[in-house]
Amino acid sequence: MTLPFIQLTTNKKKLWTASFLLAAGLMTVPLILPPTAWAQNRPASQTQKDEQRLNDLLDKGREQVEAGNIADAIAIYQEAAQLKPDNARIFSALGFLEAKQNNFQAAVDAYERAVSLESDNGDFYYALGFSKASLGDNSGAAIAYRRATQLNRGNVEAYVGLGVVLARQEDYLGAIEAYRQVLATRPNDARVYEFIGSAYLQEKEYQRALEALQRAAQLEPRRGTVQLNLGVAMLNLGDTAGSMTAFEKAAQLEPRNGLVHLQIGDIFRAQGDADRAIAHYEKANSVQSDLKEAHAMIGEISLEREDYLRAIVEYREVTKLSPQDANAFYSLGRALAGRDRKPEAIAAYQTAYDLYQQQNDREGAQKAEDAMDDLR
Repeated sequence: MTLPFIQLTTNKKKLWTASFLLAAGLMTVPLILPPTAWAQNRPASQTQKDEQRLNDLLDKGREQVEAGNIADAIAIYQEAAQLKPDNARIFSALGFLEAKQNNFQAAVDAYERAVSLESDNGDFYYALGFSKASLGDNSGAAIAYRRATQLNRGNVEAYVGLGVVLARQEDYLGAIEAYRQVLATRPNDARVYEFIGSAYLQEKEYQRALEALQRAAQLEPRRGTVQLNLGVAMLNLGDTAGSMTAFEKAAQLEPRNGLVHLQIGDIFRAQGDADRAIAHYEKANSVQSDLKEAHAMIGEISLEREDYLRAIVEYREVTKLSPQDANAFYSLGRALAGRDRKPEAIAAYQTAYDLYQQQNDREGAQKAEDAMDDLR
């Protein structure tokens, strides 16, 4: 999956660091299928015919799961749930299957039913946390993951999930604490050291971040995101040469990751090497064409060089990718004005003005209005 990036600022230069705020999809949820025999649990009022029907449904449901026919399996277990509405494991199976189909709200509904019926099952709470995290309900996911760890201290993935959602809520110290619980069981888990290092980066604890990321790099030397974060830590500690080595290694390890090239471009630009910066921004665009930041950076350098035609091309791309970006429209207006294309420049400034107004940015709106007045 593509990792989101978080913007940092070092010496007033924009930098980027790979975020550890990974989707819950990195983890797996156990499939807990219900048993196929119910005689010992059958209410006295249930007929033999209903019991046989239920067992047949459970058999068919298992067959469909094993065959990979998820939609058919869901329909079968839904019918089974109607016959046996007080069995948590049927709802757990439904939750798993709905999650497999990316129907996470339906998965949440099923797992909530499961935990209401079997409140001491840590696996159910873990799966509920997974599904809530996938929906972006980080607060709800944290509650479910915490309950999963309380019921089963050995559920390492629940601690990982808890760390992820706490980090999404910017509770980085809480995330670090959760990740350290994982290390107690898995002391050589490179992924967890990377998460801890990334959390320390957010806390601006760069030396601690460096130590955690160096450990991650020792354990998994071919992981590009580790090298990228390692470079950010080094840069913030003043080790420019070391950071560039790490960034270049990240680019070698993940040549198709445009964000790596974006970061390297930012470093070259901070060093005053605009040509090499543009080369990496162009590389970022070639492997990840929807990376608006790379287009914007080329546009900014082009404006500085008064290469207005190139700036127009780049900022038009930014406005396509981010039509609510007022600054991009304002910069597009500047580039168009530089080519003496006044009507188009005024139109771009007008769009910027409207967006600034919508975003309650009075300073930006005034800037755009002044630019239009200058052209009239």
